[in-house]
Amino acid sequence: MIHALVGRDLVVTASQLESWRRAGLLPRHRRRGLGQGRGSVVDAVDPLVVESAAALARHLRQGRDRRLAVLEWFAEAGMPPAAPEVAPVPEPPVAAVREALVWVLQRSASQRLVEFARSAAGAGEEGQDAWYAAAGRLMGSYRGAANPALVRAALEAGGDVPAEVGGPDGRSMVHVAAAIGLGAQEVGADALAEGFAAFGMFGLTAADWAQVLGAAEHGEGPPVDWGLLQQNSDMVALALRASDEELLRAREVLVGLRMFYGLYVLHGLLLPDTPAQAALRQRIDEWGVFPFLDHAIAINPSPRQFAESLAVFLEPFFDGLYQILMDQFAENPDIFSIPGDETGAVGFGEKWMRLTKGSRGVGEDADDGPGGSL
Repeated sequence: MIHALVGRDLVVTASQLESWRRAGLLPRHRRRGLGQGRGSVVDAVDPLVVESAAALARHLRQGRDRRLAVLEWFAEAGMPPAAPEVAPVPEPPVAAVREALVWVLQRSASQRLVEFARSAAGAGEEGQDAWYAAAGRLMGSYRGAANPALVRAALEAGGDVPAEVGGPDGRSMVHVAAAIGLGAQEVGADALAEGFAAFGMFGLTAADWAQVLGAAEHGEGPPVDWGLLQQNSDMVALALRASDEELLRAREVLVGLRMFYGLYVLHGLLLPDTPAQAALRQRIDEWGVFPFLDHAIAINPSPRQFAESLAVFLEPFFDGLYQILMDQFAENPDIFSIPGDETGAVGFGEKWMRLTKGSRGVGEDADDGPGGSL
């Protein structure tokens, strides 16, 4: 085992391997008894054990908590191999993943904010003022990504991206966090409408949300289940309730939505447009979820960011969104195929390089993209 890992430039000791086995992170090799009290031997090195040890060794550097390495291992196992000849990364034990996930979420700023709000709910105005101050410090500086379509339009016009195309700000999101922790009655319909609009869900404006919430409050529309909102905001409870299959599915949804989100963002950075990409963006726009995806997804997440995103995507709503986008992708998978260009992905990449370097005028060949966007 040690020799096999050295061949990959991974240095581990026998004591490390044994500690990983005792922690339930590394399976043991099959052993064959020698008979007559002579002990047992390993006939062959199990490739699964080697790959599992390699994954741990890649992520568990000196001084790092083992649970962070487990989460990185779990994230890596959900990605396709870098090349066909590369062996897939085996799955870590799901029990260890759940333990690591709960440990990280309990220490997350989002979870601590929710728990602080719940304790402040019965502490009177002074306690609530302290919570709002803490939430403002945590979320007040947040700004989501600028709308990629508006960024692209500004770049194509040769101008600077104006400040007003920026994404939602954290100040409005504080109202939603307050409704989760303090109770909707402590926030008020107008502030909540502003908060929900900041997330951009379903493309509704603050006025739209005010109308929906007002109708529910006066019994003129479907009631709002605030208890469900509060329940689903407790990420630790979500992770503990989720089955093994649900954790694996949430990772699949997260990885898949990250790809679609990345394409949407890159559209704003002059990624050559294609009919397949336009159809995917249209689906996301129909659901009005780009601002929320921007809030929940990191392209290169830390283990803590990965844990929070994984908890978010345990919500069945995102499973449905992912499936719709996958169905759309199956209808037209040629996302890097420009109509009329026979060079395929190579030509696609070369065109993007030309556009980003400004070596040819943006919009010069407007007849080779959907709707003349390029």
